[in-house]
Amino acid sequence: MAGRTGRRPGNPDTREAILGAARSVFADRGFDKASIRAIASVADVDPALVHHYFGTKDQLFLAAMEAPIDPAELLPDVLAGGVDGVGERMIRMILGVWDGQAGKAGVALLRSAVTNDWTARLFREFIATQVLRRAMTELEVDPGEAPLRSGLVASQIAGLIMMRYVIRLEPIASAPAESIVATMGPTLQRYLTGDLSGV
Repeated sequence: MAGRTGRRPGNPDTREAILGAARSVFADRGFDKASIRAIASVADVDPALVHHYFGTKDQLFLAAMEAPIDPAELLPDVLAGGVDGVGERMIRMILGVWDGQAGKAGVALLRSAVTNDWTARLFREFIATQVLRRAMTELEVDPGEAPLRSGLVASQIAGLIMMRYVIRLEPIASAPAESIVATMGPTLQRYLTGDLSGV
């Protein structure tokens, strides 16, 4: 008797098949253009199984990235205080994450993104859609200015993370967190909300 054909049923390999498909589709199409249906098709499973294992597209993306944090859980506290002081709160949050246990996984992910184009595309989508877009929306940044502001914020954050945690350049690597918050917070604040006419 011939074996059954059709989509893969739920089994121990299904989760990994979905994750592999998700990484491929997210890297090729970006977060916005990737769909659960397309990922399910590549994984050869029913879309309902994708939702069963991972819930939403955002949750699937975080799992595919092996992201050490969920920005949706951290950003509300950063943004809750409104525009004033958001630059310092964002730097403080970043240092809190990277100085903690999640930072080790973050360093591994960043190292991979620097050397692997596929991982870099996923990392770029993570920063753009899960962090910066959320922040710009909550802060009600002018949509026409959002891309430039997002890019400037990303360059500042990436530079800090690279110098402190990957390259470990002194005195940045061992500087007290609050010293970095006080020094870099105003710059990030300008990128988020200040005058960019000179850029």
